[in-house]
Amino acid sequence: VGMFEHVGPAHYRTFFAKCRELLTPEGVMLLHTIGRAGGPGVTDAFTAKYIFPGGYIPALSEILRGHEELRFFLTDVEVLRLHYGHTLQHWYDRAMAARQQIVALYDERFFAMWTYYLAGSLVSFENGGLVNYQLQYSRSRTALPITRDYMAVEEARLRG
Repeated sequence: VGMFEHVGPAHYRTFFAKCRELLTPEGVMLLHTIGRAGGPGVTDAFTAKYIFPGGYIPALSEILRGHEELRFFLTDVEVLRLHYGHTLQHWYDRAMAARQQIVALYDERFFAMWTYYLAGSLVSFENGGLVNYQLQYSRSRTALPITRDYMAVEEARLRG
């Protein structure tokens, strides 16, 4: 569930402290969030007012500061640069195809704002302004193997 964008930088330390507390000693957590490709910024006025009031898209530097000094170990970082753009394109296409049903459920104004948001977000992912971060954390430095090979092995096992 994408919720980290709604935590806010002022609460990152509390968020990470609670996550660490909830993990078993050998527990592992994956944080998946939309992020800024550059440094800290501000949420655009349209998104803040109409789409995600109170939401904030963090820079990687802001996320990393949130867990410093907690003995909560960052064990892996992956930056999904282009992937979410494809997702947004599919959502936009599906929204356009279902326009009549969406307008019937909500109204024309909602449809216009939602598709404007999807199109704007798509452009932000395509031009490099936004990315998805996947950050893996553990309470223990030794909870995971020292290479990423275990990920490929587990993926192959799951694929059968």
